[in-house]
Amino acid sequence: MIRRNTRPPTSRHSRPQIRTYIKPESARTPVGHAYERLKIPPPKEGVIRIVPLGGVEEIGKNMTVIEIGNDIIIIDAGMHFSTDDTPGIDYVIPNTRYLEERKDRIRALILTHGHLDHIGGVPLVLSRIGNPPVYSRNLTVLMMRKRQAEFPNLPPLNAKVVEKNDVIQCGKLRVRFFGVTHTMPDSMGVIIETPYGWIVNPGDYKLDQIDGVVTENEEKVYNIFDEAKTLLLLSESTNIENEGFALPEIKVHQGLENLLKKVRGRTIIAAFSSHITRLAKIVDIAQNLNKKVAVDGRSMKTNIEVAVEAEFFKPNKGTIISIEEADKYPPERVVVLMTGAQGEEFASLNRAAQKTHKKFSLKKGDTIILSASIIPGNERQVERMKDGLARQGVKIISYRTPGEDFVHATGHGNIEDVRWLHRKVRPKFFVPIHGNHYRLQLHKDLALELGMSEENIVVPDNGSIIEITDGGKKISMLKEKAPAGPMMVDGFTVGDMQEVV
Repeated sequence: MIRRNTRPPTSRHSRPQIRTYIKPESARTPVGHAYERLKIPPPKEGVIRIVPLGGVEEIGKNMTVIEIGNDIIIIDAGMHFSTDDTPGIDYVIPNTRYLEERKDRIRALILTHGHLDHIGGVPLVLSRIGNPPVYSRNLTVLMMRKRQAEFPNLPPLNAKVVEKNDVIQCGKLRVRFFGVTHTMPDSMGVIIETPYGWIVNPGDYKLDQIDGVVTENEEKVYNIFDEAKTLLLLSESTNIENEGFALPEIKVHQGLENLLKKVRGRTIIAAFSSHITRLAKIVDIAQNLNKKVAVDGRSMKTNIEVAVEAEFFKPNKGTIISIEEADKYPPERVVVLMTGAQGEEFASLNRAAQKTHKKFSLKKGDTIILSASIIPGNERQVERMKDGLARQGVKIISYRTPGEDFVHATGHGNIEDVRWLHRKVRPKFFVPIHGNHYRLQLHKDLALELGMSEENIVVPDNGSIIEITDGGKKISMLKEKAPAGPMMVDGFTVGDMQEVV
């Protein structure tokens, strides 16, 4: 989850065009030129190749390629929104050149869950790599279909629903799945079976635990690894520098319920629109307290609709109302769910803070709950938004407000969650993913502390080509790299990165 773009949306009915941006040093090359074929040999027989095309050196646009023989499996195809390094564009997706030259061998794209940093690039990525089948659980597939509908002229999504504990065949490879705890329902980990052992990618996860004691049900999920031979673990590093275990989500549910009971005016809650577990709980608490829930923000509305369609939760008729209806009820009976916890320019809460929202105005006595942590890089815009809120006489509660109940918990495991996973999976080789380079190094340090040999750990960059050779006995990084410069999406135009857009 990276800072959102600040540009209004482009018309969704335009046909996506592929355009190549030319770097200044290549100015004599005509726009739209064909690339020279990559000088990267295919893996030799018996070799396992791993290529992270996104999600390392950064948090966002996750994509990892597993290549064995004539079979390629891709795990996730995410995006991240524009930053100060990518001015003038809408969002960024992983570079697909390596896959475009091998599209005839791609057997599956597997999506671990429905957050945009894992599925946001799917429509445009699929159109460039031959539209292979997409496997994921029900809620993720429904969310992906919604996103695909924004690109009506692209090929239809060839989606196949799987469940935790399912086993599928992808070419000559067997792939199995297991459920994980995350802020998005239907999240899953991926296991690829090889002749030398399992390749394991749990996706985004934390442990279901109370005071450091993992629940019995969570233990049962991971018992699959007790007798398994794990060749390689690819594991996220997002919260590796956070001490202890991640706060259980149930603590946040209890905190929000306490606040909704004691707040006397309107309650406005800003949260990630993809945090469906929490949104569903807020709706459930509100209707039990005889409150109405006004939903504002396009992504918030869409995700709640998808969650209801997936039967993840079922609000009572009349509980959810439009933002225009909020003023029809006494303030103490109104909860407003809004986008904009990161201070995004066009999100609902920020427009209310700047008094530019056309359908909603804040009132003195309102309570604002920021049910999200601040993503690194968004601090200044969140502070500006909070200034605008404070000038209107509202009370602001965030995850940092002293003396208040818990209003946010991460969906990513802290260092003790990660330590527990390593001990349970017991991999021979380890490649940390999903994090800036210093986070990957901290994750490597933990693996060394747990007894792994340094030669069995590889810390990659985007585009690194890692191979397991010698019958599963050796791991190394090739000198060659896959193209990894991010692909910029500007409206419906896709191109390579250049120094100035």
